[in-house]
Amino acid sequence: MSQPQALQSLLEAVAAGKVTPDVALEKLKHFAIEPVGDFAKIDNHRALRTGFPEAIWGPGKTPDQIAQIFQTMRQRHPVVMATRIEPDVYLQVQEKLPQLYYYPTARICATVPAALEPQYPGNIGILSAGTADLPVAEEAAVTAELSGFRVQRLWDVGVAGIHRLLANRHVIASANVLIVVAGMEGALPSVVAGLADCPVIAVPTSIGYGASFGGLAPLLTMLNSCASGVGVVNIDNGFGAAILAGQILRTAQKISVRWNTLSED
Repeated sequence: MSQPQALQSLLEAVAAGKVTPDVALEKLKHFAIEPVGDFAKIDNHRALRTGFPEAIWGPGKTPDQIAQIFQTMRQRHPVVMATRIEPDVYLQVQEKLPQLYYYPTARICATVPAALEPQYPGNIGILSAGTADLPVAEEAAVTAELSGFRVQRLWDVGVAGIHRLLANRHVIASANVLIVVAGMEGALPSVVAGLADCPVIAVPTSIGYGASFGGLAPLLTMLNSCASGVGVVNIDNGFGAAILAGQILRTAQKISVRWNTLSED
């Protein structure tokens, strides 16, 4: 059965009362796959299932492929983003899509609505240990903002100058989720987790001298953190950290709504 036929059958079943709207919605969550040429298949209902639309991974794709995927996705999603886009690639994609916006430090390009306002309650605090960690930290910050979350940035507060962090404890105190980005020895998330009353997402970066092994040393430090409440994502994965932080906030919101509903009953 083709996709249109399957959709028609499902809608007829709902109209006839054989399938409830809730059951139909659950089926539709796994329904729409849209091909782009012969090289990509867009998961249009990922946002319906997970709360976040599919993002475009830039490396390995040609500028023309990236542009075609953007053109297909923007018909269904107000915000479409591509990660790890180098400046020369962005310029080539922009020739086909002039309205694209580029975030050079984060290496993200995106279709952005005129008014990009937070859609969800809560605050994501994002800290970087050093200036060299900014590309990964900004990837997390921009991803979170494009996903509808409020972000507060605090850069260059690594443990080598711990007074810089301690002078900004208000950022830690005001956050509902913290993303902490660090290379070298990767100690900053443990320090922050010892000061915070919220989840800490640690992001190791590939910044460091030879013995850091391209981010493996900070990754192991973060995995072995003596502080509780620390979760770790992959090396340089600012995007994944932002999505995880967003899921934590959205889950908290859902629990709050359900709790209030039960209390009223």
